[in-house]
Amino acid sequence: RLIPKRINEGWGLQHIKLYGVDDEVILSGANLSSDYFTNRQDRYHVFSSERVTDYFARIHQAVCSISFLLQAGDSSSSASHTLTWPSSNPAPNPLSDPKRYISAATSLLLPLFSPSASPLPSPLDSSTAQKSNATITILYPLLSHPPTLNTELPALTTLLSSPSLHSYTFTAGYFNPHPLITSSLLAASSKSIGTSRGALGTILTASPSANGFFNSPGISGLLPPAYSHLSLRFLQRVRLANANIKLREWQRGVVGERDGWTYHAKGIWTYFSSQSPGGEDKVVGPGATVIGSSNYTSRSYGLDLEVGALVVTDDEVLMGKWRKEEEGLREWTREVGERELGGEERKAGWRVRVAMWIVKIVGGSL
Repeated sequence: RLIPKRINEGWGLQHIKLYGVDDEVILSGANLSSDYFTNRQDRYHVFSSERVTDYFARIHQAVCSISFLLQAGDSSSSASHTLTWPSSNPAPNPLSDPKRYISAATSLLLPLFSPSASPLPSPLDSSTAQKSNATITILYPLLSHPPTLNTELPALTTLLSSPSLHSYTFTAGYFNPHPLITSSLLAASSKSIGTSRGALGTILTASPSANGFFNSPGISGLLPPAYSHLSLRFLQRVRLANANIKLREWQRGVVGERDGWTYHAKGIWTYFSSQSPGGEDKVVGPGATVIGSSNYTSRSYGLDLEVGALVVTDDEVLMGKWRKEEEGLREWTREVGERELGGEERKAGWRVRVAMWIVKIVGGSL
């Protein structure tokens, strides 16, 4: 009641996006409000697999069983709707007993993310695939259920620490990565590791005029310059780490004006070095991508419920589709540096800094 509606999600929410019909499921970061069908950029990956779809359906059902029931208000009430906690739920109401709720929810979700519960990627093992020239695509489900379960954060840090990593593109509309992800990005691209030049890193994020809070009334209008300030701080760390990373801002028109778009895409594409049959080094990829609901922030891993997938492939056709997706996002970006972000037009004022400090002090997160 005390927090403005447009920033109250900074204290955590159910953030999963899953869309399933029959034997197909879409993993995305999109909320499917009307602007996602007109002028809001996001990512959508369709998985045509009964086994994969059934698996994510079980996650959906598990989350539904520990959720409030939304009902329309009756004629005798002025409320348009009511939220009730069904007695059949396998967990207590989180408002009355949060500790027992967390314990029960963890017990319900944990079996879905054990190795025996995860869907197998293919009936072919790698040796059989090599002999038959078949391709292999592996899907690793990812979950964040604070404070007890998190498989996405270790998956990302492991991916970025691969010794064969050649380059990567990391994107988040609201760029404020978790400290471990920031450290992994910097370490992967550091030029000071032995004789390595470091993996070439590219960050894609929303420009202030492509941020969904651009020109928003009230305190939420401070969020676009706050994210610019966070980008500046990141680039300062890039310079200090001597890391091979460029930051590019996405812009397609101006929010609120004709043909203006907002940017909400999030994910990573990774390219790997390998040797050709003739012994020559070549770059393959993107050989892996992460798709899902997470913004990869401290809030994502400390407050929100998130689901996604790490997908790894050696299929050239699929790699080509991922590459086209990545290039389509890059098309609307331009590189920005410390000088621009720290200049008078972009420099965060005292109100922005104070608002960021207050949010952090009272337990929220951008």
